[in-house]
Amino acid sequence: QVQLVESGGGLVQAGGSLRLSCAASGSIFSRNDMGWYRQVPGKQRELVARITSAGITNYADSVKGRFTISKDNAKNTVYLQMNSLKPEDTAVYYCNVQFFWGAMHDYWGQGTQVTVSS
Repeated sequence: QVQLVESGGGLVQAGGSLRLSCAASGSIFSRNDMGWYRQVPGKQRELVARITSAGITNYADSVKGRFTISKDNAKNTVYLQMNSLKPEDTAVYYCNVQFFWGAMHDYWGQGTQVTVSS
């Protein structure tokens, strides 16, 4: 089993910053991709940013230049530094880990609320 524990969400004013963390534990293959997704009520969950074990990143266009994803492979921990936050960034943010180990494994965290006030 794999557990993902997220932290760092909260309430911030527009223009402010937050840093999300997600620590994965359990039976995880070392070559894994981790990422952050977000969801608002009534909409589908969408990709925010992902990073591979090799450090290759990709971002949603809406967050490019404002958010930075990073990963500590030794700790199986992924971070999301969010700067210049906008009210439209308000959502529940979910951590995700994927890896192939005999079969594709895909796990999600419980989510952390990020609220940006105008």
